[in-house]
Amino acid sequence: MKTLENTDREDDVSAGAEGADTETDVGARVFVGSDAGASLIADVVIVAAGRGTRAGDGPAKQYRKIAGKPLLARSIEAAAASQSVGRVLVVISPGAEAEYGAAITDLSARAASKLLPPAHGGAERAASVLAGLEALIAHRPPARVLIHDAARPFASATLFDRVTAALEHTPGACAALRVVDALRREDDEGRCGDMVPRDGLWRAQTPQGFEFDVILAAHREANRAKAVDDAEIATQSGAPVLLIEGEIENFKVTTPEDFARAERLARWRDGMAIGKRTVVGQGFDVHAFGPGDHLMLCGVRVPHDKGFTAHSDGDVALHALCDAIYGALAEGDIGRRFPPSGPQWKGASSDIFLADARDLTAKKGGEINNIDLTILCEKPKITPHSEAMRVRIAEVLQIPKGRVSVKATTTERLGFPGREEGIAAMATASISLPLEGAE
Repeated sequence: MKTLENTDREDDVSAGAEGADTETDVGARVFVGSDAGASLIADVVIVAAGRGTRAGDGPAKQYRKIAGKPLLARSIEAAAASQSVGRVLVVISPGAEAEYGAAITDLSARAASKLLPPAHGGAERAASVLAGLEALIAHRPPARVLIHDAARPFASATLFDRVTAALEHTPGACAALRVVDALRREDDEGRCGDMVPRDGLWRAQTPQGFEFDVILAAHREANRAKAVDDAEIATQSGAPVLLIEGEIENFKVTTPEDFARAERLARWRDGMAIGKRTVVGQGFDVHAFGPGDHLMLCGVRVPHDKGFTAHSDGDVALHALCDAIYGALAEGDIGRRFPPSGPQWKGASSDIFLADARDLTAKKGGEINNIDLTILCEKPKITPHSEAMRVRIAEVLQIPKGRVSVKATTTERLGFPGREEGIAAMATASISLPLEGAE
């Protein structure tokens, strides 16, 4: 990325970063770099003393889980992943020790090794930051410090590196994004008002980095109640703060909608980090009616005036689902693993076949993300039994019921289902598999 201001340029910040765009505009408002080296080291203060009331009911947002891991833990690990970060200190609210302890239980070894004991924050963010800075003094004051919001768990290690590297040229640096959307004022009636020029407008993010003595003195002396962030406190004291190109994914988790977005992003990132690939399979099966007084569908006994003509119990829905799972695993179909010529499968429960598909998935290191099953028939009615069907499939597959969808439709009296000669079923299965061994 090239510099955003046309001023005299210094040498690249990171020595040996061959081919990296690390040009800097010293004296300008913008410093843009990537792949910065770790020639400078900074400690990090993570502010986690708020309640996050806009996040809705529940625990303080920093302790809520995103894809199975507390938001705060993700923010700590994000900072600790940077080669430019020395130590990490978290500021928590008084009385939150138990929540904090639970949140850091499963930190990565790298993050745990950099973590200092927490400090207690104040009633406002700026007071909490000052408490964190004062606490660092007791642990040997650093030359540089980065201040980061716990509610930004997706900042990359590279961003921490870039903000730290900028402190070689300036006493302050602030991650930020240029405003690219059109801006309008709202009139008194909620309609579009005047356009607001976006030239020179940036959206501030964290981390924000500073020379430690500069930001400590600024916080001790500032009118903190009116400051919106640490960059403002620094500039009020007369210290220049450069803008560093931030990251779109480094958004602040604030509302329930933000949590939903964070959940999606975390699941995608976690899957990439552990080397997962997603595979999808489809299955289809049909069975004709014969004499009987019930049908087995999705492992549930459904009363009917007919039965299935089949070698096993004829559970057409589970057969389609098995084929979907086997297909996703590239393992053929149910007939290959359980030949209809085998006498041992005469009248067998189709739960056995689905359990085999489950075990084969586990053997390959896979996880069933979700399944979607559609039953095509005129009769019997499926809806009254669909919930029991979801429960049974979830039990056999050993997955949450929320990953199982069962629905039904007719064929508008067309074809053999429309003539009530039998039932068809089709299924789709999504599975996460390790990348290792993928051909």
